[in-house]
Amino acid sequence: MINSVFTKVFGTSNERAVKRMQPVLDQINGFEASLLPLTDEQLRGKTLEFKERIAARTADIADRDERIAAEKVVLDEILPEAFAVVREAGKRAVGMRHFDVQMIGGMVLHQGKISEMRTGEGKTLVATLPCYLNALAGRGVHVITVNDYLAKRDAEWMGKIYGFLGLTVGVIVHDLDDRERRAAYASDITYGTNNEFGFDYLRDNMKFELTDLVQRGHYHAIVDEVDSILIDEARTPLIISGPTDQTTDKYERVNLIIPELELGVFTETLEEKTYTGDYVVDEKTRSITVTDEGWEKIEGLLGIGNIADPENWDLKHHVETAIKAHNLYKRDVEYVVKDGEIIIVDEFTGRLMPGRRWSDGLHQAVEAKEGVAIRKEDQTLATITFQNYFRMYKKLSGMTGTAETEAAEFDKIYKLEITVIPTNRVMQRIEFPDVVYRTAKEKYFAVADEIERLHALKQPVLVGTTSIEKSELLSEILKKKNVRHVVLNAKFHEREAEIVAQAGRLGMVTIATNMAGRGTDILLGGNADFMARQELVKGGTARALSAVEGEIAPVAGPGMFRFYYSNQEYECTQAEWDASTAHFQDNVKREHEQVLAAGGLFIIGTERHESRRVDNQLRGRAGRQGDPGAARFYLSLEDDLMRIFAREWVGTLLQRLGMEEGVPIESGMITNRIAAAQKAVETQNFESRKHVLEYDDVMNKQREAVYGLRHNLLEGIDQKELILEDYTATALSNILDEFAPANVHADQWKVEEMKAKLVDIFGTDFPSIDFTAVNRHELGETLFEQLGKRFEVKEQILGAETLRYHERVVLLTVLDGLWKDHLLAMDHLKEGIGLRGYAQQDPLVAYKKESFDMFEAMMAKFQEDTLRNLYRMQILGPDGTPIESLEQLASLQAAAAEPIAPPPPQLPSTPQRTTLSGGGTDQQAAQAPAPQEPSYPVSQGPQRQQYAPAKATSGQKPKRRR
Repeated sequence: MINSVFTKVFGTSNERAVKRMQPVLDQINGFEASLLPLTDEQLRGKTLEFKERIAARTADIADRDERIAAEKVVLDEILPEAFAVVREAGKRAVGMRHFDVQMIGGMVLHQGKISEMRTGEGKTLVATLPCYLNALAGRGVHVITVNDYLAKRDAEWMGKIYGFLGLTVGVIVHDLDDRERRAAYASDITYGTNNEFGFDYLRDNMKFELTDLVQRGHYHAIVDEVDSILIDEARTPLIISGPTDQTTDKYERVNLIIPELELGVFTETLEEKTYTGDYVVDEKTRSITVTDEGWEKIEGLLGIGNIADPENWDLKHHVETAIKAHNLYKRDVEYVVKDGEIIIVDEFTGRLMPGRRWSDGLHQAVEAKEGVAIRKEDQTLATITFQNYFRMYKKLSGMTGTAETEAAEFDKIYKLEITVIPTNRVMQRIEFPDVVYRTAKEKYFAVADEIERLHALKQPVLVGTTSIEKSELLSEILKKKNVRHVVLNAKFHEREAEIVAQAGRLGMVTIATNMAGRGTDILLGGNADFMARQELVKGGTARALSAVEGEIAPVAGPGMFRFYYSNQEYECTQAEWDASTAHFQDNVKREHEQVLAAGGLFIIGTERHESRRVDNQLRGRAGRQGDPGAARFYLSLEDDLMRIFAREWVGTLLQRLGMEEGVPIESGMITNRIAAAQKAVETQNFESRKHVLEYDDVMNKQREAVYGLRHNLLEGIDQKELILEDYTATALSNILDEFAPANVHADQWKVEEMKAKLVDIFGTDFPSIDFTAVNRHELGETLFEQLGKRFEVKEQILGAETLRYHERVVLLTVLDGLWKDHLLAMDHLKEGIGLRGYAQQDPLVAYKKESFDMFEAMMAKFQEDTLRNLYRMQILGPDGTPIESLEQLASLQAAAAEPIAPPPPQLPSTPQRTTLSGGGTDQQAAQAPAPQEPSYPVSQGPQRQQYAPAKATSGQKPKRRR
């Protein structure tokens, strides 16, 4: 009661936050009149003026963090004028003026928050405000979108505003080489997908030269469709992987026995849990349980002993995975089969994800099930979650139409607040109550009847379905009714933008799987701009540009106009473009009035999604910018959400309501039950994402340490000091602790074992030293002094530059090889850590402890292996004998006709990139260079194994773990 009174008097916290921005908005509007008379050149000159103001206030600050903090103060001061400049540039460059509510949205983004704006409120234009302002600091602003099409579209469209104001724009899309990526990241503002940004970060941390890196830091990221990227995709780590030597026979062998197993039923009472059959499936948790009888049958079918024996653990995992593939992963729902490959369907957007693969053998199990070629399982070479990638940015902000339902998660994981921006015009969408049918069949026929009725009225209809299978089922019913319609699902995603752009035309019926993140506004009466592109391309008026032409001349010349259509860039004359758009604008204007009269766009949902956000996104397609519209959901008690998460009360409800065939009900109780089921799923998914993050946070600390060391090495850390003063001193200290402890007399030292260890690491047993004639401290000092001299000899012979190069190659190569093996060991640890719960241990606590011990062991081995490679390295003279001293080198120089001197070092070539068969939107591999040996003869010595530099094989690729 008190809260409601407080809200009525003072407004909600969101309303108060928006109200606090009003004075700044008044300042922005106050600048508008003074900017109108400026010439284009004078307006562009404001950019240089702002940059100079920032430089003047921060030039004397050396510390990076302090400088960024000082820049923020200056940016806040110039925000009103800078936003006004962008507004004026928008009018001149693209004919669009930012509304006041868009200015507020821009302020929210600049503050590092989430700006929630309804569909059609112009989020793309809003982003130009904080992008321009923060780009003035010169550190680069990243705009993250959900697909390549939107990245290219927004970079081209909004790039006109940035270019008008003298800023550069880059775009990161699939198939760019490193040089093109480096240039895009060097731009003031860079557009790209979350996958491209994340994989570039991982690839950069596999490079051998600082000049090969493409990214230049993580300063400010603005994430479009922030809920889709930071919430929906957060369960899916980014992974770069390489092939293993394992065969695929086991997948085929296990797949053959699955049809022989009987699916059972699980029942639970207060007294006991009962399982029937060989296995049971829990769709709620997407898990399976094999019964004792089932394991006995499996052992017989596979011809093995006890499945629980250690030698059969791998086979046990593959059996469980194959059962999941057959029961929980359905064709045309979770995946499609295309050109002999299994392609995953994004559960949130309905898009195909070519090149992505499930991990832990699941993808291979599905391939075996469908009878397509089975690819070998891969080994992780580099990985990071989206949560930990985006938390690296100094400032993170985002835009979406639906974030409030996930406010708690945004705050807990990303420390992001949400501000809901008022609509520019009053919302006129009518939201009808849900109607519920007894069976799915009755529901789909009722939906078809409603579509037929609306189609007769010429009212455009957008139908949302949850899978390809269900969209095609409804399509077949409409075909029998002779209702013209188009289908947008993962099978026809190439026409996505074209279909969505015209979904608001008179009498149009569009069936679409999950409308989340489509990115194209549905304009009532049609989209004139898109119609013009289509006509110019299909009529042959516009000319397709090659990639080379686009690179040589990145912007259109005088009198020419460029645009994208179906992921291809085209060019025509400005006059041709103007004539085409003018023609279609007249048609669209007339049709727009007709659609308004028919009631606007009508949204029909055929099933509730697990997430309330996706339902809201579908509804939000209607009623944009104050247009009329309507939305209604048609449900059945057989829908997945009701069947899986509300199974307990469905049967009771049927009896209580006495539902008859074909007769729907509208019940508040059902609506409440559905909302409760959705909240239960959202909670479960949040726990799943939190689980991924808790484990990745452990890995993240280790990744930061390894990548930090790599970056220091690339930036030119004092390697000599690191090797001598740190690694060598530590190794000697460990050897003395092991074989000559401080509390043990010299007579009891293990001298021979100590010498063997010294030979193993340093390549010598120091014959000139009498180990028992000196005390422990003197022995350590003497060993360290002699090792220092040996290192100095190598430096004198090779030259400091050559030796530093060789040191860096060895350090990076050893580190990368051990890190790759460590990631594999961590995968194995994570797979089995859940069993610790049976021993009354917290699996996460056990994982933290054991992973820390493994990491400490890895770093110790890294230091030892580095020393082995460097100290045991022998420099060979012209006759093939090792050069051990400066005197020996001098005598060889005197005997030689020409001076013997090492040539300058040849650095490794730029890492090559490989596209695999089945490669998709993010499947360019990061192939680490094979570190070249320096161009002087080097031997590793006879007493150690030849060190083989670890390198990524052709076939490594980024993939997404589901």
